[in-house]
Formats: sequence, structure tokens, C-alpha cells
Amino acid sequence: MTEPPRPPGAGDPGAQPPEATPPSAPYGSPPADEPPTAPLSGPPAGGGYPPPGGYPPPGGQPPPGGYPPPGGYPPPGGQPPPGVGYPTGGAYGPPPGYANNDEKTWALIAHFGGPVGVVVGAGLLGWVAPLIALMTRGQQSPTVRAHAVAALNFQITWAIVGVLSWVLTLITCGILFFIPMLVWIVPLIFGIIAGVKANEGVLYRYPMSYSFTK
Repeated sequence: MTEPPRPPGAGDPGAQPPEATPPSAPYGSPPADEPPTAPLSGPPAGGGYPPPGGYPPPGGQPPPGGYPPPGGYPPPGGQPPPGVGYPTGGAYGPPPGYANNDEKTWALIAHFGGPVGVVVGAGLLGWVAPLIALMTRGQQSPTVRAHAVAALNFQITWAIVGVLSWVLTLITCGILFFIPMLVWIVPLIFGIIAGVKANEGVLYRYPMSYSFTK
């Protein structure tokens, strides 16, 4: 007769029963033979661990727009240290050498207006702008008066020299026509130099100038 089939390992003393296969772990969990990792410390943030620049100071609220604000977080109390930051009150103070911006404007008109008058008036009208500055603002501001008087005396001096150069050109029948051109250059150059110095708050002392007005 035929012997019925035996189950695996039956009747064989040296055979071992098959090992049971452990159930598969859920998707996304670490394998069973790996030790669990410690969770990250600290509260989670919207941009991951950690947020750029670190967390805000204890008790503070993150500013709008992300972490951290430009330049870092402000010091405790919200006040910058002395001497740091922009001037308070929305004002930057008067310009150097002047009580206010109006004084500086009129001083620049007195100096830069001279070269403009020289170009427009063929070397004879450089005194107009300093005279306007002196009559308009020179009575209220000693600073504007000092700038206007210096520019006025210089431009009057060279306006007289310009008239003499034109007379000399006519006497020589145009042979010395280049003399007036050379005379124009002097008040033009020194007027620009004085205007640059006035912009820096410095009263420029014109050379080759006679004091007609004090």
C-alpha cells in the first residue's frame, strides 16, 4: 500500500520546523531591527527645523515677513543704543555751517549765481545773484550776508575788469579780442570753487577781490 504524504519535517528527527515570518511593518515606520531615534527638541515652525536665523527671543513675537528681521532682533526694550540709528523726530538737523537749509540755499545762490551771470552777461553780470541774495536774506542772516558780500565784492571787481577789457579790445580794433575771454574765466572758476566750499559749510575767501561792500 502507498504511504500518505507527511508534513514537512515530520518523521525526520534532524529537520527543523519552518520559521514564522513576522508581519510587515506599516508604511513609513522604521524597520523593527533599527532602534528608534529621539524626536527633535523644540516647537516646530512653519518653515521646518530650525527656522532661518533661529527662534525669536523668549517672550517675543516673530515679526511679519519671516525670521529674522533685517539687521537682527532689536535689543531688549526696543530702544537702540545711544549714537546708533537714525535721528529722531524725522529730521536730520541743520546742514554744517548753517542754522537751517534756507541759509545754505541762499549762500549757494550767491556763489553759483556769479558764474551764471558771467556766462549770460558776457562777464558783466556776475554781481546780480550775490546782490539779490544780500538784499533778500542778508538782513536776517549774518551767515548769508557774509557769503553774499564775499561773492558780491569779487564779482563787482571782475565786472569792472571785464568792462576795461572790452574797452581795450575796442581801442585795439579787436586785436586783443582774447582779453575779455580770459577775464571771464577768472570769476567763472572761482565762483564755482566758492560754491563748492559753501556747500560744505565753509566761507570761501576770494582772491583778487576789492571790498566794495562790508
